[in-house]
Amino acid sequence: MDHIDKKVMFALFLVHFCGDFFQSFVKPLLPVLANEFALNLTQVGFITGISTFTAFLIQPIFGILADRYRPRVIMLTGTLVSMICIPLLGISPNYVMVLILAGAGSIGSAMYHPTAAGIVSNYAGRHAGLSMSFFGLGGTLGFTIGPIVLAIFVTRFGLGRLPHTTVIGLVVFIILFFLVPKTKRDDIKKPGFFSAIRGSLGHVWKPITLIWTLGVTRALLEQATLTFMPVLFASEGYSLVAVGTIISLFSVGASISAVVCGHFVDRIGFRPVYYFSFALTTPCLILFIHSGGWIVYLLAFFSGFLALATMFPSVALAQQVAPQSKSLVSSIIMGLTLGTGGILMPVAGKLADIFGMRPVLIFVAVLPFLMLVLIRYLPEPGKIALTEG
Repeated sequence: MDHIDKKVMFALFLVHFCGDFFQSFVKPLLPVLANEFALNLTQVGFITGISTFTAFLIQPIFGILADRYRPRVIMLTGTLVSMICIPLLGISPNYVMVLILAGAGSIGSAMYHPTAAGIVSNYAGRHAGLSMSFFGLGGTLGFTIGPIVLAIFVTRFGLGRLPHTTVIGLVVFIILFFLVPKTKRDDIKKPGFFSAIRGSLGHVWKPITLIWTLGVTRALLEQATLTFMPVLFASEGYSLVAVGTIISLFSVGASISAVVCGHFVDRIGFRPVYYFSFALTTPCLILFIHSGGWIVYLLAFFSGFLALATMFPSVALAQQVAPQSKSLVSSIIMGLTLGTGGILMPVAGKLADIFGMRPVLIFVAVLPFLMLVLIRYLPEPGKIALTEG
């Protein structure tokens, strides 16, 4: 197949959008939850940590299951779990229940992310990079619109009515039930557990590790920014709507870069896009961290554009390097990277309690610049020989 199957790609786009729309509620709720339960920054970091751990670090488990069994069922179930559990944070009676609901809702994310990503290339034709980025656009748009919807809804109706938003999700879920295709038998691979690992990594473990390492840097930066910037701006007098808008603009930038960079990796390769992203992210984020007034919104947009430019191209690259088990390798590059970043959030929170949020954010912002030296070793499509050995 040379051309993109537009109907299937729209269905996968909608899966990603719907699931991440509800996942996006967690970050802008952090200032509200911190105030509601009198949380310190370490406890705030634990909310991000547990939600990120369950959403991303266990993705390889569901990636293996998706490669072996019924990806459609796993995908739809994960979407449903997220849209039910995350809104229940609005009526959580205590901090422990916040952790439980955030973790349970994020398990849904671990189910649909690698499953849907693994199917994308089967319907992408010759446009793997663009298709993966279009799929990624669904998630980034969900993260863009979600915080604004949340901020307006909570401001107008109150935190206690947040579970009512699940109704929106159920309507979309019914649409998805009819749109998401049944996976072709040829698309389902059934190796054993260790065979799946060997099939995905095998002799290409070095480039996969390199892609993962660069992804962890990006993930740590993203998680730290989205965890502490809302709390920082709220402490400086920004309203919930303003904080939600800043987060959304960060995601808008990521949404646009997902499509733009997906197009360019198909044309000029992966390395130039990586160099562009990692070289410019550091100065832009440092300006964002120290900004104020109207310019903070502009810098939020450009920070998101640059910081997340390689998120979905990296998945496309990994699938081309290790095509044997696409859902599994997608979960490693997309999920395991973000999960690793999430694990580090309580540590970052503790450091922020000691040194302040800005010094920690600046340290994290410098990391992409330090990683520039590794990009030259990235593989390029058609040069898989570089990945061997």
